[in-house]
Formats: sequence, structure tokens, C-alpha cells
Amino acid sequence: MRTNAMVYSRIDGPLGAMLLVGRIGDEGRVVLRSLSLEGQKGGAAVEEGWVREDAAFEEITGQLGAYFDGRRAGFDIPYEESGTEFQRRVWRALEEIPYGTTVSYGEIAAQVGSAGAGVRAVGTAIGRNPLLVVRPCHRVIGADGSLRGYAAGLDRKRALLDLESGAGEQQP
Repeated sequence: MRTNAMVYSRIDGPLGAMLLVGRIGDEGRVVLRSLSLEGQKGGAAVEEGWVREDAAFEEITGQLGAYFDGRRAGFDIPYEESGTEFQRRVWRALEEIPYGTTVSYGEIAAQVGSAGAGVRAVGTAIGRNPLLVVRPCHRVIGADGSLRGYAAGLDRKRALLDLESGAGEQQP
């Protein structure tokens, strides 16, 4: 497989079918561009010229399997930077939310310097997160503790939060 070729894989998981999209990096390792769930609002779709390369995603699918089995709390996956500067700030804040915890949209807005009316912009940026599960946007909830917005559906958000609250000892 040539460097920078766009590749993808489809895998089944406890939340349904997942589409992983990436490119082959300089070291021959996949750099993840997108992880989306079937039926997700704004999820990726396979494009002409992309090559299905399941074997290239073995490391990533192994880490996802360990996460869903309750044996892993985080991911060591190279991923592609994308989005606007504001989105990247919001997405970095998501990556700092510890496993098994939740924060409010307002807390994320304050962390990225966008409190007040900026909460809506933070919600929009979170909704455009291209790396569901890996970048834990499911850990962001309403200030009143309610589940709000998740591109893959609130039932899946609840399932991820339940998984994280009931799992045992985790590896980073």
C-alpha cells in the first residue's frame, strides 16, 4: 500500500457497524481520519478511489475491542489533525476528560475561553468531532446532568457512559 493512500475498514461493534477511515502514513501505519457509526449524523461515507484494507486497521480495531471489553480506558492511535482552530481547541479539551467522568458543555466552553454564548459554538464543534469513541465527546453532558446531543444518537451515548462507569481496572 502506498503512503498517503486513503484506506478504510468496516467493523462490527457493540454500538453497531463502524467505519474507520485513514491514510497510510510515512511509517506504513494508518493515521486515522474518521471513526463513525452507522447512521451517524455527518458520518463519513466511502469515496471513490478509497481502498478497503482491513489488515491496516488491526492495531486500531484491537484497541477498540479492548475498550469495548472494558480492558482499556484510552487509545494510542495516530490521527489526522482537521477542523478549524476553534474546533481543534474544543477537541483537545475532549481528550483531557478522564475515563469514566463527565463534564458539561459550559465547562468545556470555559476551558477553551468561550464561556457564555460560546456554549452553543462548543456544542457545534463537539458535534463535528470526526473521531467518535476515540475522542470522547460522549463524556460531555448538559449542565443539569442530562444527556444532550450525540451525532450517533443518545442511546449510544448512554451505552458508552454505562460502559465506562461499570468497567473494572483499565489500561491507558
